[in-house]
Amino acid sequence: MIRRLHRPPAGARPVRTEARSTLHIAVRGSRVDDVRLELPEPADDFEALLRGRAHTEPPDLTARIRGSCPVAQRMTACRAVEDACGAVVDGPLADLRRLLHCGEWIRSHALHVHLLHAPDFLHLPDALALARTRPDLLQRGLRLRNAGNEIVELLAGPAPHPANVRVGGFRRLPDRAELDRLRAVLRQARGDAESTLAWVGGFEFPDLAIGHELLALRGSGGYAIDSGVLWSSRIGAFTVADFEQHVHRRRVPGSASLYAELDGRRYLTGPLARWSLNSALLPAEVRAAADAAGLGPTCDNPFRGILVRAAEVLWAVVEARHLIERYVPPRVPAVPVEPRAGVGHGATEAPPGLLYHRYELAADGTVLGATVVPPTTQNLAAVESDLRDVVQARPDLDDAELTRRCERAVRSYDPGIACAAHFLDVTVERS
Repeated sequence: MIRRLHRPPAGARPVRTEARSTLHIAVRGSRVDDVRLELPEPADDFEALLRGRAHTEPPDLTARIRGSCPVAQRMTACRAVEDACGAVVDGPLADLRRLLHCGEWIRSHALHVHLLHAPDFLHLPDALALARTRPDLLQRGLRLRNAGNEIVELLAGPAPHPANVRVGGFRRLPDRAELDRLRAVLRQARGDAESTLAWVGGFEFPDLAIGHELLALRGSGGYAIDSGVLWSSRIGAFTVADFEQHVHRRRVPGSASLYAELDGRRYLTGPLARWSLNSALLPAEVRAAADAAGLGPTCDNPFRGILVRAAEVLWAVVEARHLIERYVPPRVPAVPVEPRAGVGHGATEAPPGLLYHRYELAADGTVLGATVVPPTTQNLAAVESDLRDVVQARPDLDDAELTRRCERAVRSYDPGIACAAHFLDVTVERS
């Protein structure tokens, strides 16, 4: 018997909405035969769209791939194009870019923690119910999100499609008064971030331990977000330029989604990977707050990812204030990026995970080929494996409860695919 669940009626407007996904579950008796998750991921379409464009265009175009993390897409494209052209962005310009990344992490994680994920732990259907029962918590989340927005809008420009970031740097630099105003905003955000981390530390988490290989950026001077080498929990370090030597994408029969493998194995990127591989590089004050919330040096439970996100918000607030305090205005808003024939690679840590871009340029800067590998593609095989474990633990549950548990598990990974209260079209086949 096959049952299809949670297809909303015409005209319905879920509280949390970005995109819908499909999940097929096949259960034979008490054994799970198959779990297949298909996710909407437009990066493939953008690879074709980028071919034939000028080398200055990928940052603006790829920023539209995903609404939840346009900064990471834009900045990864900049790094790959600059790499192909032999340009180096460092010093105060690199600090401003890192500050911009911090802004996106603050706003994305704050949104995910308070509006999308916390209702699951509070046994509430959505953020509107949270607003009715605990408006103070929702307001705190919105304050944090707005703090991140202020950083992003100052450096990247106003939404929805900020245009101040360009290959080589920025079109306009902030002045001292604008950054001083951000310092005041971040003082409030620091207290909100500390309270949030302590709050989520009191949640009860379902038991689930993963054993996937982990992959994240690792920097030499602190928690990696915008640069560094790639670090695997199994094989150690390799360069961003070697990403495609280790990571291969493939299609699976019966699925429209791409799957990525690291040297032939499924792997996980994102908050759990970053934390488990890099938490020793965090400032002592952030590590102490995480310890007090019950978050150790590693984390292998996806449901505890909300704890990692809350700790990363606190880190991003602390790092943003540090960057502002040491800021010295650059001499120019951008360095020259002259076109030349070559191949360039870039990687950054988007809030949901590692993001990779590769561009092949002609001598005049025309894009001959493009590769964009988002975290969704990289995590898909691992998420399916974990969903199988979730279903196998209680295959006797009715279909509605099974769907709810699967949605909650997926929501632990990626805000871009977890924005709907009922975001899965689920087919449960029992025999």
